[in-house]
Amino acid sequence: MVAIAQDLPGSPEYISKLRYAWRVCSVTSLGLVMIGISGSTLNVALPTVVRHFHADAFAAGWVLLAFLLVNTATLVFFGRVADLLGRREIYLAGFVLFTLGSLLAGLSPGIWFLIGMRAVQAVGAAMVLANGTVIITDAFPPDRLSQGMGVYIGTLSVAQLAGPTLGGLVAETAGWQWIFWVNVPAGLIALIWGAFTLRRVHRGPRRPVDALGNLIVFAALSSALVALSEAGSRGLSSPVVIVGASIAVLLVPVLIVVERRASHPVLDVRLFGERMLAFANLASFCNALARAALILLVALYFQTAMGVDAVTAALGVLPVPIGMALASPITGALGRRVPPYALSVGGSLLSATGLGVLLVSTDPGTPYWIIGAGLFLCGCGSGTFLTGNTTQVMTALPAGSLGVVNGFRIMIMNVGAVLSVALTLSVLTGSVSAELRGQVYAGTLSRVSPVAVDQLMTGFQKTYSVLFAVALCGALFASLARSRTAVRKVGNGE
Repeated sequence: MVAIAQDLPGSPEYISKLRYAWRVCSVTSLGLVMIGISGSTLNVALPTVVRHFHADAFAAGWVLLAFLLVNTATLVFFGRVADLLGRREIYLAGFVLFTLGSLLAGLSPGIWFLIGMRAVQAVGAAMVLANGTVIITDAFPPDRLSQGMGVYIGTLSVAQLAGPTLGGLVAETAGWQWIFWVNVPAGLIALIWGAFTLRRVHRGPRRPVDALGNLIVFAALSSALVALSEAGSRGLSSPVVIVGASIAVLLVPVLIVVERRASHPVLDVRLFGERMLAFANLASFCNALARAALILLVALYFQTAMGVDAVTAALGVLPVPIGMALASPITGALGRRVPPYALSVGGSLLSATGLGVLLVSTDPGTPYWIIGAGLFLCGCGSGTFLTGNTTQVMTALPAGSLGVVNGFRIMIMNVGAVLSVALTLSVLTGSVSAELRGQVYAGTLSRVSPVAVDQLMTGFQKTYSVLFAVALCGALFASLARSRTAVRKVGNGE
């Protein structure tokens, strides 16, 4: 009874724990900001990088896809490794690797070396992302977790708020290399602050890592991405598309069989056996699929179709991160009174509404305030959903399963993000001829062929239609994710 009383709100132990929790939140938020800025700057500055290296459409797409693929395929792996070697140690090692990859990316002599360094960045980011949410969940008292999670998720919106503007300014003034080099000082600061703040924790029991499962996940995702990225340019009947899609489909049942037999699977299919987890993860997948490529899509709209520069395009996409920045902390505060389930559903519906506005307003003559309103609704929806969905999952779990389930949760989100970028680029560029697809990525289509710009508008409408339908599916799954289980009790080992 004494131990329980010491953790009551207002007690010295509770206050001390809360102070430490907010310091932990500052570390994890800094990591999320760094990784988020890295992605959002490149979404806007990609045309500058493509023009510098004279990259073709395939290589241009893989500048983005390489990071997403490797990051997704290694997330659960590093969640498991952290249980063995220490969550603090793996988390800090992620900062080191991400910073090194950023430094070398800026020194790239060619486009494929750059793609390789993006893969190195992805490994470091996986170490950070696989452990950040768990570190926060362990640090905060249960009654304050929603607030902490709201601030943590809100920092992603800060990254997306600063990233596009930073990317546009850097691309136009300092050069493409600094898109990556800005991560170096940030990474060093995060490493030092994290080493000073985070406490060492007891390592988990030594359990085998599912190497075969990781390889199958990587192979299946790679095949799916190749098929998706080539479908727009070569058509669905292309041998590359057919073979890639066939391999991906065939590997799914193989993965299920392997994971059912693995003692500690990388993709624990049994987690879909619980109703709340199954539908919450499906909703998260749909949200990521509808959300992840939005800033890239809109940045290409402004640069390729409207012919504006990177800075103007960066300012044009700002309503998305502004919406996230406003919605995330507000949702975190509401989380003490409104069930996370309701916040997830509401966020999904807001996202779908925003995409609906963008769908009906896709035209070069549309006033910007209408486009901005749609983007703002998408941002508010994403911030609301991410905070509600994350809190819903993490508070309904026994403490011993946090690492595995969080890694699984982020992996599902990243699979959605990977497929979002590949699907968006494929549907979008499928509306123009193969000879002009490189001009879409380079942001120069409006200077080359006004007729092709009209064709590209059809591609934008098709893309928004797909994303709108996916967002509605996410809302449906979120509505089915209501849980009757009790929330997790921190520290009781259940």
